[in-house]
Amino acid sequence: MNIAITDGVTLMPPLFEAGLDQWSSENGTAGSATYAGAANAALVAADANFGSCLEMVKTQTTQKLRYMGQTPILPGVYLRITAKVKAVSGNLCSVRIAGYAMSASGTHVSGLDEVGPSVDLTAYGRVETVSAIVGTGARGGVDMNWGTGVAYGHFGLDLTGLNNGVVRIEDIEIEDITEAFLREMMDWVDVRDFGAVGDGVTNDRAAFAAADAAAAGRAILVPEGSYYIGSSLFLNAPMRFVGTLVMPDAARLALAGSFDFPTYARAFGDEELALKKGIQALLGYTDHNSFDLCGRRVELSGPIDVAAICPDVTSFANRRVITNGQINVIEDPAWVSSVVTSQATYNSAQAYQLTGVANIANIPVGARISGTGVGREVYVRARNVGAGSLTLSEPLYGGSGTRTLTFTRDRYIFDFSGFDALSRFTLDNIEFLCNGWASVVMLAPNGENFQMRDCWVVRPKDRVISSPGRGCQNLTVDRCNFLSNEMSVPAQDRTSVALNVNANDAKIRESVFVRFGLTMIFNGSGHLIIGNHWFQGDDESNATRLPGLVFAQTNVQSAVTGNYIDDNIIEWTNEYDATPDLGTDYSFGGLTVTGNTFVHINCAPWVTWFSVKPYGTGHFVHGLSVTGNVFKSLNGAIDRIEKVDTSFATLDYWRMRNVVFENNMFNAVNQITVNPVFVQTTVASVQAVWTVDAAAYLPFGGWARNVESLVAVGAVTNGANARVTAMPYVTVEQGANHDLVTVTWPEAAKGKINTVIRMDTPN
Repeated sequence: MNIAITDGVTLMPPLFEAGLDQWSSENGTAGSATYAGAANAALVAADANFGSCLEMVKTQTTQKLRYMGQTPILPGVYLRITAKVKAVSGNLCSVRIAGYAMSASGTHVSGLDEVGPSVDLTAYGRVETVSAIVGTGARGGVDMNWGTGVAYGHFGLDLTGLNNGVVRIEDIEIEDITEAFLREMMDWVDVRDFGAVGDGVTNDRAAFAAADAAAAGRAILVPEGSYYIGSSLFLNAPMRFVGTLVMPDAARLALAGSFDFPTYARAFGDEELALKKGIQALLGYTDHNSFDLCGRRVELSGPIDVAAICPDVTSFANRRVITNGQINVIEDPAWVSSVVTSQATYNSAQAYQLTGVANIANIPVGARISGTGVGREVYVRARNVGAGSLTLSEPLYGGSGTRTLTFTRDRYIFDFSGFDALSRFTLDNIEFLCNGWASVVMLAPNGENFQMRDCWVVRPKDRVISSPGRGCQNLTVDRCNFLSNEMSVPAQDRTSVALNVNANDAKIRESVFVRFGLTMIFNGSGHLIIGNHWFQGDDESNATRLPGLVFAQTNVQSAVTGNYIDDNIIEWTNEYDATPDLGTDYSFGGLTVTGNTFVHINCAPWVTWFSVKPYGTGHFVHGLSVTGNVFKSLNGAIDRIEKVDTSFATLDYWRMRNVVFENNMFNAVNQITVNPVFVQTTVASVQAVWTVDAAAYLPFGGWARNVESLVAVGAVTNGANARVTAMPYVTVEQGANHDLVTVTWPEAAKGKINTVIRMDTPN
């Protein structure tokens, strides 16, 4: 940097021989006295040291010499004024560089240092050099810090000390020396200045660490080259990468001053590696709790095994977030699922274990199990190759025995299954473009509070979020959109699943799921499914509809509230029970379904919206509230909204308790479902026994077990039209299907009554 070169600014004063009328004996301002014709100043044509020079006699206490030209003072520019002086005769004096500071309006700026260091002339004929630096900043080596309020200066020198001495002065120089301050002025330090080589082989770690120690708030510049960093490195300073880094897989790089994806991408020159290294640092240090993708798109050619890139981390429970970007999956064989078929033995007394597993070394943790007697979304949670045993995420319902099973290991963008536990991890505001090649997240076997919020998932191949254990405890999905890869596939042919939960307290809120084979399946209890829209329809006519929300535990203590449940079924099972016949445990209960909108389009009339499917005998419902919902069928009516799926067993209707279907609205539903149900019965000719039929209304084909009330509407009369005042009695559970109530009068009677009947016991 030199403003005389870059900006054409004239800094050098004219030579003395050009005329002394440009040199003032005062401050150098216009109109001040000059040395032209002065008695104490003369030009010397050929001094032995200086050639042409100025000779002066000191006659004043401070003999001033000022160039009358205006030397500009610019922010960030530093000028050095230099003069060479020697004593010729008479008294010896002192000399110093001096200036006069002026504002843009032409007034003197007072209160500033306007003189440089003083040099004593101690011998005749000895040449002394005097200099001073003037600039706008208080930097080391600056003699006259004039700030930004000065526009220009008049520069020269002062003679001080004893009078009547004769001195000669060589032509004064003014030069731009800003480059001397560049190291301090620039906001970076260069790793090469600290010994970095950048040949891709030499270990430059120590040089980077030294540069970080010297940065003192400035950035670190990594110039062109390939810099090998042999072990983990923590850098506090902000980073500027032109060159790239090479590191061992296990070595962590923490860029505390620039902890974001674009910086890591520049650091490694490879976006996929940069994402891995950023996650590695996120889980390896405590200085940041989030890794910001900064809106960038990352091309990903294979799954990220998070435990493999963090080999020294087995469990993690501090809050961490990956946020704000897009991950685009590109086609690669690394995404292909592995499939292993193997024989294994199951003992229902060891509900979470398979033993005698053939070919176990080829069955990975996280493999999904399918086969006879296996519920949906059962995974391998752990593996003991030596013992030949596998730990399961859920029990099998098919009973004890040896069977052939299939183990499918899907490939996930983020695979956490290698950790023992992972808690408080969040994916935020990320778009996952899976392109039909990748699943999205496999959770750790243990942990809690995994969150996905404000994300888009487009065309996942198999799964969105899979839980191979209890790492789904308190899983939270908020305001996400999930679009399946099976949009054009008929509902009954789809295989994709959005998410499964094995533990308790999942919160699925305000999210959209479109055309998955199964949207979500829950074990555990305490789940809140609120404000979502899941749609599993297709373009078929007279179509079947499959479960969209499955509760796979009997007593769920869960709420389904305010959702849009579109072309699918809520199914309630106990398929994760190793002994599915009812024993001493709770049966189906603890579920509220409130304020939802249920829709079917182009469906077969036998399709329902709610199904209870017991996998064993003896079960009943003892706590179900279906209230305030809207049920609507378009392009064809359906028969009713609920059913019992008797593929394995039916319900024990005699034990039904606390079942409420009320305040629901029905559109294009041939038979509404109500419990307790209000029934009005009219008998036109006298009869002693009246039959009240509420069978069609009662949910699940339930029995008419209780009568809450019976009220006569108008007079009940006998054959003589006299009023019958005696109280009748009711008999419940009448008829072949136990779904009728009889009302017995003390005499034959006719009239009208209102009856409220229940298919359950209300407490």
